[in-house]
Amino acid sequence: MNTADSMLSAGVCQEGVINFELENLMTDQTQHAVVWAEIPVSNLANAVKFYSAVLQGEMAIDENGPNPVAFFPAGDFATSISGHLYEGKSAKNGEGATVHLAISGKVEDARDRVFEAGGTATGEIVAMPFGRFAYCIDPDGNSIGLFEAA
Repeated sequence: MNTADSMLSAGVCQEGVINFELENLMTDQTQHAVVWAEIPVSNLANAVKFYSAVLQGEMAIDENGPNPVAFFPAGDFATSISGHLYEGKSAKNGEGATVHLAISGKVEDARDRVFEAGGTATGEIVAMPFGRFAYCIDPDGNSIGLFEAA
């Protein structure tokens, strides 16, 4: 196995700056398989309004890095799993990867907020032993899941 095959890039955000570290997969005790998500949007200001309404948490455009982004609400970026929005080309009609976002309250209420903010839902609410979620599409066509923990 070559070195590139045994390495994993993991991003951790601290004070608005994303730092990347390489960890060896053979010895790393990774707590989470996914550590960061990026959702491309056509208009960052409009997407901030949509996601702020759906998640019931204020998001703001941060221009401290090389490109403007809007971070999803998170407790401590050094230890939380989170992500951000950025202006880019999104997968249309829900054809890309699905990022599941934590919500407070009931998934039915969050799904209603998706409709009110200009998105759509793509099926029934799915129940699992550890929570429930609904698949939705944001106004840019990105597939998102709204997750209510049990």
